[in-house]
Amino acid sequence: MIIKKPDLAKLTLGVLFLSILIASCFLVLRPFLPALVWATMITIATWPLMLMMQRLLWGKRTLAAFVMTLILLLIFVIPLFMTLANVAEKAPMLIDLATTISKSPPPELLWLQQIPLAGDKLFELWQQILASGGQVLFAKLAPYFGQTARWLASQAGNLGLLFVHFLLTVGICGLLYHSGETVAVGIRRFAHRLAGERGDNATVLASQAIRAVAMGVVVTALVQSSVAGIGLLIAGIPYVMILVVLMFLLIVAQIGPFPVLLTSVGYLYWSGDTTWGTFLLVWSLLAGTMDNFLRPFLIKRGADLPLILILVGVIGGLLAMGIIGLFIGPVVLAVGYTLLDAWIKEEDQSAAVAAPVPPKAE
Repeated sequence: MIIKKPDLAKLTLGVLFLSILIASCFLVLRPFLPALVWATMITIATWPLMLMMQRLLWGKRTLAAFVMTLILLLIFVIPLFMTLANVAEKAPMLIDLATTISKSPPPELLWLQQIPLAGDKLFELWQQILASGGQVLFAKLAPYFGQTARWLASQAGNLGLLFVHFLLTVGICGLLYHSGETVAVGIRRFAHRLAGERGDNATVLASQAIRAVAMGVVVTALVQSSVAGIGLLIAGIPYVMILVVLMFLLIVAQIGPFPVLLTSVGYLYWSGDTTWGTFLLVWSLLAGTMDNFLRPFLIKRGADLPLILILVGVIGGLLAMGIIGLFIGPVVLAVGYTLLDAWIKEEDQSAAVAAPVPPKAE
């Protein structure tokens, strides 16, 4: 029997051609990849809501996709546009405020004494900082206040580009809502062709992990920032919309809303409004700790995965890849964890089958 030798030149040229083709496709799609990834995450996370909307709208998929796209515009694009407009309007005032602060001596902060429980100790600590050279330190840092404010104002153009990116993301979401099943079948067929049944299971698990993160992280951030924003609005804090967006980003980054809430509490005490300051302090304690029970409950509803796995994926993905890593990190860990678990169980099952059966006692 004659064994035919492989044609190395043919194989090499074939691999080279496929590599060039894949690289060319990547270069063409590169400007759209961030919006495509975000749209995929959002569509998977909100797919049950789209199906519910379709049932309410007499089973019309096109109408349901249109309504969901409008909802995304109301949730993401319009608040971002209002924030951009507010920042652009208030940028000169922020620069003037920073310049005034940079030329002023450090404040006495007498309002610290009015904070319940810890007010006297905080005021004493501030006096010790001033007595030990705090004025010199403040004088060295003061010129940077104005520079920081000017830098923030100069970033408004980048925020405008982000607004266009959000519009593109919402548009892709509308297309995915309309043809989601077709896209899902194509992805699952590709995964099955690549790795068989295990690849198909990994694809399903990835979608569950995305939904778990969306439920446990994003929904928690929306609820918690909204509750905190209601407290700010009741207490009369200005620029509530900007602060709510900032708290949402901090909560998603697993920092929490306390930096914004405590700063607002300090602002109220500084203004002499101790009643509303105390109210906002109590409200902050309630709003700032609600994620301790809301996040685990929502994550377990999204996917039957270890809670620590999701949280480590969220934080690690955020540090490694930025905001998009919030979703990619848990997906990678969830798929890797499941494949490792299936591999270990497969070995245990093989060992159990190979084990000899002891003879029955007569």
